[in-house]
Amino acid sequence: MIEAQALTRRFGTFTAVSQLSFRVDDGSILAILGPNGAGKTTTVRMLAGLLAPSEGDAIVAGYDIRREPAAVRACVGLVTDVPGLFEQMTVPAYLDFFGSIYGLSTSERGRRIDDLLALFELNDHRKEKMAGFSKGMKQKVALARALIHEPAVLFLDEPTSGLDPLSARTVRELIVQLKHASRSIILCTHDLDEAERLADVVAIVRHGRLVACDAPAALREQASGEMLVKIEFVDSCPLPLDALQAIDGINAPQFQPANGLPPVLEYHTARPREANPRVLTALITAGAQIISVACEHSSLEDVYASVMGRRTGELVLDGSANGSVAVLAQEGE
Repeated sequence: MIEAQALTRRFGTFTAVSQLSFRVDDGSILAILGPNGAGKTTTVRMLAGLLAPSEGDAIVAGYDIRREPAAVRACVGLVTDVPGLFEQMTVPAYLDFFGSIYGLSTSERGRRIDDLLALFELNDHRKEKMAGFSKGMKQKVALARALIHEPAVLFLDEPTSGLDPLSARTVRELIVQLKHASRSIILCTHDLDEAERLADVVAIVRHGRLVACDAPAALREQASGEMLVKIEFVDSCPLPLDALQAIDGINAPQFQPANGLPPVLEYHTARPREANPRVLTALITAGAQIISVACEHSSLEDVYASVMGRRTGELVLDGSANGSVAVLAQEGE
């Protein structure tokens, strides 16, 4: 488990991270989103026991980051945005070196190295120095290094950066497996689709402060009170727009072209349970043949753009996300 309380870090007069409070339970993933310079990496460095906070505290895997930073470092795995490999070494020698630092026995190191080389498809490169590796291969080695001691907590900063689609998929599947093995994972990423697919909770950080934190679906719902409804027809819609506009509860109905197919009806509604049955009844009564009805809240990209445009001092989105993360914060306090 990871639990942070009012975590703050200053560099001289500059405050890089301010009053971050959250909890990540075992077996859950928190994705931290934010622009460059938002404080994501500084937050991870504090939680990994590499940087002392100026104020606040955090417990990581049962250890206090202030009083027991060495114990924290021993039980976490860290992948940074710049791997920092010893590139004149081979992969087995490199992993063996780090395994020995973590106190693994010779036999245990050998087993873990074999497993990780197979997992990341690096067996064919056992005898090669890492200086000649591609960016994607180096990223795989960095992930193997982070997993060599089977850590209870993982901090992953852009873990799929530079990987080809199949390798990125392998890494994402691995992250899910690690989650199911009751590990607590913090994922820093600029890939909004990756965050939405992997994370139980998404936290958005701006200017070092937490400005939104909840499950992805809850963030989308809170960011927009209205749902976008799309209705696809076999033939053209039998009702004109003025008839649709007269239906109570729907806003801005319009027909969108569909690549040579009959136009798709789109509208917004804040009361889908009431408005959608009215619309469908009117359409079917008019003789519509409906293929599909899709209901969408704002995308995570819309949420992110909205939060990044919020003025300082506005209340953040707040949610507990099934207990994985609990946050109460106000930007500008």
